Amino acid sequence: MPAPAELKARAAAAVEAARPEILDLSARIHAHPEPAFEELQAAAWCAEAIARAGYAVEHPAGRLATAVRGRLTGGRGASGPRIGVLAEYDALPGLGHGCGHNTMAASGVGAAIALAALKDAFAGEIVFLGTPAEERGSGKQFMLDDGLMEGLDAALLFHPGDRDMVGCMLLASEDIDVTFTGKAAHAAGEPWEGRNALDAVVLLFQAIGLWRQQLPQHARVHGIVMEGGTAANIIPDRATARFMIRSTDQAYFESMRGRFRALVDGAAMMADVAGEAVFSGGSTTMKDNGVLAGLWRANLEAAGRVDEGVDPEHIGSSDMGNVSLVLPTIHPTLAICDHGVPWHSIESREAAATPRAGETTLLAATLVAQTALDLLADPALVEAAWREFRGEA
Repeated sequence: MPAPAELKARAAAAVEAARPEILDLSARIHAHPEPAFEELQAAAWCAEAIARAGYAVEHPAGRLATAVRGRLTGGRGASGPRIGVLAEYDALPGLGHGCGHNTMAASGVGAAIALAALKDAFAGEIVFLGTPAEERGSGKQFMLDDGLMEGLDAALLFHPGDRDMVGCMLLASEDIDVTFTGKAAHAAGEPWEGRNALDAVVLLFQAIGLWRQQLPQHARVHGIVMEGGTAANIIPDRATARFMIRSTDQAYFESMRGRFRALVDGAAMMADVAGEAVFSGGSTTMKDNGVLAGLWRANLEAAGRVDEGVDPEHIGSSDMGNVSLVLPTIHPTLAICDHGVPWHSIESREAAATPRAGETTLLAATLVAQTALDLLADPALVEAAWREFRGEA
């Protein structure tokens, strides 16, 4: 059975008691945006906060300088479920916290603080995980590979958005850095001596534009030019671009890699330059766990909110998908703004710093803590989540 209502009320009270610290942390991270793998200050702030709450902290954790792990054993002993409470804190280059990761960091810390205040009520372990590089680089995959999530029974992480969604649909994605190398020459005096690397980038974008005509609804390709020469009177001998490929169909996504490589090779051949495509930071589709989602939904409804359902027209990617293929995972969304606010935008960045976002951050911390308590109170729920994960339910 889920945790008693009295215990859940205590969790909400513990979050409320930590309100100033939680909201201050969110505001500081929002005002100090740091891109993927560079979240030195945000990681330190999170590590310091959970250390004050009594967690045994590893920082850095594993190979990543900005990864954090904190562990707290329940007052009734370690023999019980091990629940992962996750946080994200990387920002978007040039934009800041347009994805609201400041709220995700603060809510994860807030849930960890609340659970520490209630540790005498459960047996088991809370594992706080500060996870870098969600926007680019798939930091959670590094942490999985480093064994930092080994032994966890569940992973819980909220995401801000423009609606309340219990379920999560993700596009598999991969980052691609493309480099074309040609030969420099005077663009007026001896252009025939050069081989234009920028031409290859232009040809690649044209090819991708034509490819998009035949892409199914579940697939996406998009990119930007990173480097295209140094002066208008020099034939560019080097040009670079950065792309992402995505799909909600994992099998189709795998086929997109080969097609993209072929387009790079074709553009290089036409421009008579060398071309290279480096794939990195892959994230997968989401394997949502219905048992965990049911617990979250009950807690959400008890808070007076309702599940608005997944909007399949507006989905993105996350390395929470990678986690969901390893252990029972949920990645629900809570609204910090009205419907229709575009994500990864100035509007969403501003929304992430509003009083409404602050209240949602506190609610998320409460719901994460309450869902963790449900699992800690009844190991049978953990077993049910694992049976579903293994396809036995």
